[in-house]
Amino acid sequence: MSWGLGKLPGVVAARTYRREWLRPDFTAGLALTALLVPAGMGYATAAGLPAYAGLYATIVPMLVYALLGPSKVLVLGPDSALTPLIAAAVLPLAATGDPQEALALAGVLALLVGVILVVAGFLRLGFVTELLSKPIRLGYLNGIALVVVVGQLPTLFGFAIDEPGLAQDLAAIVRAVAAGDVDPVATAVGVASLAVIVAFRLLRARIPGVLVAVAGACVVSSLLGLPEQIAMVGALPSGLPAPAVAAVSWEDVLALLGPAAGIALIAFADTGVLSRTFAARRGDDVDGSTEMKAIGAANVATGLLGGFPISASSSRTPVAEQNGARTQLVGVVGAVAVLLFVLLAPGVTAYLPEATLAAVVLVAASALIDVRGVIRMWRMSRLEAGLAAAAFLGVALVGVLEGILVAIGLSFVAVVWHAWSPYRTELVELTRVAGFHDINRHPEGHRIPGLLLVRFDAPLFFANGSIFDDYVRSLVAKSPEPVEWVVIAAEPITGLDTTAVDELVDLDRYLAGKKIHLAFAAMKGPIKDRLVQFGVGDRFTPDRFYPTVRTAVVAFRHRASSPSPGSAPRGNPDHTTGRAPKSLPRRRNRRR
Repeated sequence: MSWGLGKLPGVVAARTYRREWLRPDFTAGLALTALLVPAGMGYATAAGLPAYAGLYATIVPMLVYALLGPSKVLVLGPDSALTPLIAAAVLPLAATGDPQEALALAGVLALLVGVILVVAGFLRLGFVTELLSKPIRLGYLNGIALVVVVGQLPTLFGFAIDEPGLAQDLAAIVRAVAAGDVDPVATAVGVASLAVIVAFRLLRARIPGVLVAVAGACVVSSLLGLPEQIAMVGALPSGLPAPAVAAVSWEDVLALLGPAAGIALIAFADTGVLSRTFAARRGDDVDGSTEMKAIGAANVATGLLGGFPISASSSRTPVAEQNGARTQLVGVVGAVAVLLFVLLAPGVTAYLPEATLAAVVLVAASALIDVRGVIRMWRMSRLEAGLAAAAFLGVALVGVLEGILVAIGLSFVAVVWHAWSPYRTELVELTRVAGFHDINRHPEGHRIPGLLLVRFDAPLFFANGSIFDDYVRSLVAKSPEPVEWVVIAAEPITGLDTTAVDELVDLDRYLAGKKIHLAFAAMKGPIKDRLVQFGVGDRFTPDRFYPTVRTAVVAFRHRASSPSPGSAPRGNPDHTTGRAPKSLPRRRNRRR
């Protein structure tokens, strides 16, 4: 890392720590632990990994982030949005079905995710997360939620399926239920656990329903001898994990590179949003590049020590904040508490039913479902709602890893669509209202005879240059009166490429053939520079440009004679200051 030791966020927090923060930090850390253990184990099983890996993926990242992370309350660890991505990347490569092999592959995946994030943080590439716009992320996360929920239903009902794809999973579940393969004991335990978690959440009880459900399931299992009847998580292995990534082949590493890039994008996008949200609540600032490097370092560490890719948790972070968390010490307390559980009570999980963990994951995944957001998006923009639906279907029907590519591709399509077909309009005057206004919003406005004012609200580039050209030509053709000047209100034009310049030249020649003068108003200096750079400065000479639309209109109204196309009109205003011609003040004096 490039930070000096004294500048590390955790070190800075320790130096400025106040004694009155100690109690709320410890309380919040212990309250957080009640969620960390079941959530970590549940997300590990949802990813197709041993449950204990979720505990290692909880302890290590929280300790690393407490030292390197800029946010004071952010909780890192396994996350429901990443579990299907991890499973889709790792399980096909673990051909033997050996959990240890899958775990080693997951560790390499975490290493790759971490390296990508660290490098991107140093290169200050946080902007890449903007590739996932709000509607794309809305559809993507709803799709992820559906995948997670469907994946956990067989465990909840006590049977197993092995089908690729969401549609196949749903069909297999229906067949299993119809064939009577449902285990009544596992179903009873799972549904009861689910009911307890939901009831405590609805009642907003101070004690986490997840803790009550897990502890209660362990007690009931022990008393009724359920380990002999239904699947259990099993006892934790003794001691601490040993690195196993060296056993992974280079072919597998190369196969994991693509999924690692997608997971890194999703992990930082979710973490960045969550970090900024909680920092804003507390009046703090977080640096996106520092955040990216900290998440990357946490992933590298957990990959080396028996974990799998992680990100910030949108369910556990609010718990820390609501219990009075003040500093990164909360994460340290939570991590140490989980570590003590692993070392001192490894046998407890031998009585924890897998159906209960499935209930924990189902409730967590349901938090990703945002039906209200979909309805609101539909009301706000049908186009963006369509993008959200397409991202949802990409994840649900194509696959979670492929769904990332679909989501990013749709984001690019949305960008190109907005730039390719931007808003364009004609400007008109209004009686007793200063300025020039959109004719679509003010149909009562009136045109200036002989003058056509056009506005195009986008950069000009290869995809929309011809649209701009055709639009101006269509306005000229439909004008009720002969057009002498066309003035482009060019302030919204923030970009220009060579293809668009060719279109401008073609438009100018077309208008010149009709004895129409083409001019530009309020064009930005860098765009003028590009015209010179592209070799058309001798055609679009400085006298074609006006500092404002008003000065262009004044020049048109005070032209002494119709200029030849491409030439400067006589009596036009000063193009640097926007001053009107000398005759204008005398007219005003006569009016007075």
